[in-house]
Amino acid sequence: MAEQSSENEVLAQELEHIGQKIKALESRMTEVEEVIPRLETAAQTTARALEEVSAHWDAVYRAMRRAE
Repeated sequence: MAEQSSENEVLAQELEHIGQKIKALESRMTEVEEVIPRLETAAQTTARALEEVSAHWDAVYRAMRRAE
């Protein structure tokens, strides 16, 4: 009976350890989910800026061809 009690204690400790890991993962996932919209906004801003830079370079190349 004492051996079964010891096994139960070990299992309870392992389950508690796993539960703590799950809580930590849930916390990290919440943090990630909060960051994702900001990253998406930054990506959209970057894409618009790159489009603008590309348009300026296109204008430069057109002007250079006209000058030739």
